[in-house]
Amino acid sequence: MRVIGAVVASLRPKQWVKNLFVFAGVIFSQQLFTPLFWPALGAFALFCVLSGAMYLLNDVADAEKDRLHPTKRFRPVASGALPRGRALALGVGLLVASLAGSVALSWRFGLVAAGYGVLLTAYSLWLKHLVILDVLTVAVGFVLRAVAGAVAIDVEISGWLLICTVLIALFLAVGKRRHEYLTLSGNAAAHRPILAEYSEGFLDQMIAVVTASTVTAYALYTMSPETVAKFHTRLLPLTLPFVLYGIFRYLYLLYRRQLGGNPSDLLLNDRALLLNTVLWMLSLLVLIYAPWAR
Repeated sequence: MRVIGAVVASLRPKQWVKNLFVFAGVIFSQQLFTPLFWPALGAFALFCVLSGAMYLLNDVADAEKDRLHPTKRFRPVASGALPRGRALALGVGLLVASLAGSVALSWRFGLVAAGYGVLLTAYSLWLKHLVILDVLTVAVGFVLRAVAGAVAIDVEISGWLLICTVLIALFLAVGKRRHEYLTLSGNAAAHRPILAEYSEGFLDQMIAVVTASTVTAYALYTMSPETVAKFHTRLLPLTLPFVLYGIFRYLYLLYRRQLGGNPSDLLLNDRALLLNTVLWMLSLLVLIYAPWAR
């Protein structure tokens, strides 16, 4: 039972909330309440298995450095609760199974899933050691989730939506880097060498640029003629306050509460942030799908 618990912990089910980006295609193509929801749900499940496999393989690769981290040293592989050989075998098995399932769902979806796996492998082995490219790679991973959800049901995804996705992902990734930099203090470079290339001031500037860009891009998206023509409503700007509150709440938690090391946990554990996200999603669904909003 202890081994099973260690395996589940290593798969990091709380992190699967990131895979909700897979549903962007079915939601914004106005197909959420059609049979296309089921392949979208299958794509989400496959990405959960795929990301779980990558977490396992990443933990095996980073076990030694994780032992130097104040919290990551408790991860099952780093702590020894899950043997590295067993974790490696399970990670490879889940990776093969998820890619096989992805191809079975759709060959195009399989290509995107394989690209996601290659990207995360490159990140683990190389890209996470390159300044700026490390956070850009994380953002591209979110974009691939959104693209995967669209190709799984064979619908187009808006360029605006991809821009907003990459910007919000950058916002979270840079915030996480800032939290790591300050939390690890003098040991930052020992755990993650790339942190030596950053500084608190530089990360703050990056956050400021990405924050402004995210709000601007989302505001323009809600008001663009393309969006209005697609959804037949001019009311989407009403969702902007939720986006503003969510960003400001995250910045408050990051700067005043010294949180932000794990954005997924932050979303699930901070009631105000979670409630705001739920209200934003509900308001989007109402405005996109309700006949009276058109």
